[in-house]
Amino acid sequence: MRGPKPPAVALTAAERRELEALVGAHRTPQQRALRARIILAAADGANNAEIGRALGIAADTARQWRMRWLGLAALPLAGLGVAERLADAPRPGGPCRITAETVCLITALACEAPAASARPISQWSGRELADEAVKRGIVDRLSPRHACRLLQRGICSRTVSATG
Repeated sequence: MRGPKPPAVALTAAERRELEALVGAHRTPQQRALRARIILAAADGANNAEIGRALGIAADTARQWRMRWLGLAALPLAGLGVAERLADAPRPGGPCRITAETVCLITALACEAPAASARPISQWSGRELADEAVKRGIVDRLSPRHACRLLQRGICSRTVSATG
């Protein structure tokens, strides 16, 4: 029993050349090259099941990229180039609240002696560091655990105890 015929993909000569160049280039990321192969096969008239069998992927993957290429998915793709149309969709979630500059300021704070901030401790704890960062207006809020996590990647991570 046959299902509905998928929408046809029509490519301009320039789009086809660019897709073939992406497939043939050695530096193209493999996911993007696979997506280009899917679009080329769809343009050649293959249905989603045939594309899936030929490329060793699920028919749903072929369907997803066919629909995305045609702009039938809920993504605004008008005016984008071929490589941008084959790129990953933006991930959900809010923007990062702690910038690289903020991490630098917190790291600089951790490199200071706690006594300079009128703290009666000999070494920064996560709780003390988070409290001081909020007090100085570096961040609106910061959990003690996240302060330690940020510093584990930084220069002065040895100055903060993980117990705080």
